[in-house]
Order: sequence, then structure tokens, then C-alpha cells
Amino acid sequence: MKALILSGGKGTRLRPLTYTGAKQLVPVANKPILWYCIESIVAVGINDIGIVISPETGDEVKSKTGNGDRFGANITYILQDKPAGLAHAVKISQLFLGDDSFIMFLGDNLIESQLDTFLTNFNQKQLDALILLRQVADPSAFGVATVDTDGKVIKLVEKPKQPESNLALVGVYFFKKTIHEAIAQISPSARGELEITDAIQQLIDTHKNVSASELEGWWLDTGKKDDILAANQIVLDARLKSQNLGEIDSDSSISGRVAIGIGSQVIGCKIRGPVIIGENCHLENAYIGPYTSISDRVTIIETDIEHSVILSDTKITGIHQRIVDSVIGQRVSMKVSPKRPQALRFLVGDDSQLEIT
Repeated sequence: MKALILSGGKGTRLRPLTYTGAKQLVPVANKPILWYCIESIVAVGINDIGIVISPETGDEVKSKTGNGDRFGANITYILQDKPAGLAHAVKISQLFLGDDSFIMFLGDNLIESQLDTFLTNFNQKQLDALILLRQVADPSAFGVATVDTDGKVIKLVEKPKQPESNLALVGVYFFKKTIHEAIAQISPSARGELEITDAIQQLIDTHKNVSASELEGWWLDTGKKDDILAANQIVLDARLKSQNLGEIDSDSSISGRVAIGIGSQVIGCKIRGPVIIGENCHLENAYIGPYTSISDRVTIIETDIEHSVILSDTKITGIHQRIVDSVIGQRVSMKVSPKRPQALRFLVGDDSQLEIT
């Protein structure tokens, strides 16, 4: 069995952060979202992984993720030259997939559940497709499924204006090779894309065995700033372990679960976990509040930060108003001017420079 991770797309909902980088590489608890997907797949014994990339961000994905050695996997990169739909991504990956069954995982999704139970269900029932579903408040924003009492899928519709159920498709699918024939028989949708929902519906219409499992635990589609912050909070809560590989002076106060990377210095700071701090950071006279992730080589001086994600090589100094609910990109420079506002909220792209007035 193989796996296919989709890591293309333009990340428009996370702009300006994704003007210069892949949305799947935005870190949650200091680890790229894409890497959580890879680890979930390897954990169920699948090591042959294809990653579909785009021309805009593919080189960055390849550079940071590598050939799979760090995960115990063998990664093949597949270029999708235009965003033509999920089924199109499968179509261009057919040479890699061959006749093998495969898991398809959207690279900006995070789920709490392990994949082993779903994989066992897929194999034991000899399904052509297994989809994962989750009840949501606004199903019109997703692919939506109608299922019978036995979990058999009756109907799928992509982003319906009037949903027939509140069961949204989670971005994880299990397929047999029959999906390729189904994709060959569908046409582009009104938005010009080959929809995976249409391909699965084709399987249903030709009486193939399509089933669904409802996901338990959390599911996060990390397409927006608040989704990143929610994912960061949940992962820090669920998985962070205290570890200090840096230097903390005697004037600093650390409470709760806090992880500090090699080469980082903490001077005169108050840190309340859960917090993760990367390598070679410099924190001085700062307050770092719960649910904050600070990537490598970040400098924070005389600034209070809480419930935020700070990407690598950013410098924030002298901002005495507390920064909350913010995602701040790489290589950002932030400093204060004489006049200060009463509150600060940010979504800041890479290579930005800000003066707070």
C-alpha cells in the first residue's frame, strides 16, 4: 500500500503569510503541518509516499522535507502544474501509485485519531473507497456525504448550497485502484476542477463498495489564521513535554510545560506553559504566555506574547502592549514607536517590517 499527500495549492486564505511559502509548511508546535501527515502515515507501516507539489512552493517543500529519511519513509515528489482539483492530483500520480491501494491525505489537515483502525476497516471489508466524516456546523463549506444506517455512502456533493446532512469529508481517504477508472469517467466541475467527490460518486453509481467512518477526536483544516492558532493550542495541550536544552538565568520564572531548544537563552523572563521555544532564540525581559510557539532564531526583548505562533528569524523588541492571537511570519522585524495602541492583533507575512504607532 502507498500514500499520497497533497501539498499544492496557493494558500489564499492564509495570505500574506503564504505569499512566500507553502501553507503545509506553516508550523504547529514548531513542526510543519505536512510532517504530522507523514508521521501519521508512517505510523501505520506505509513508507512509500508521494507528495503532490505546486510550481510555486514545491522547491521549498522538497528542501525542508527531503527524501523521507528523517521519517523512515521514501518520498517521491509529483508536480501538479496547476490547481485542477483533488482528483486531478490523483490522476497525475497514477504512474507512482500503479495498481496499489493508497491513502490520500490533504497536507494541511491534522487529525487526532490514528489511521490504523480505518486502515483495518478498509482492508477487511475489501472496500473500493473509505471516506472519513465529521459533523460540522457549516457543511456548505465542505464536501458533504449522505450515508445510510450501515455507514454506506449514498451521495456526495462538493460544497452544496443546501446540504442534505452535516457530515463533512475529512481530508483523509482510502482508495483501491478502481478510483483511477472512476476519475477517467468524470468531467471538470463548474469551477473547472476534477472533484474527488465526483470520482467517489462515480464509484457509488457503478455499484462499487464505498463506506464511511465518522471521525472521533479533533480534526483541523489549517487554512486560516485562527485555525493555525487552534491547532497550535490543541497540539501543545496534547503532546508537549517539558524539556530544557537551553540556558535560563536565575531571574527567570518558568511554570507549566515548557520546551526550550538547544542554544536558546532566557534572561529575566516569565514563561507560562504550554510553550515551545526553538533553537538559538534570545528572550530577554519578556513574558511568554500559554499556547505560544516560537520557532528557531527568534529574538524577543521587552515584549509580552500569548496564544501566538512566531516563525523563524523574527525579531520583536520593545512592544510593551501584549501581543495575542497572532501568527507572525519569518524574518519579521517589529519594534515600537513612541505612540502605542491599546491592543495588537496580527497576521504578518514573511520578510515584513512593522513599526507600531
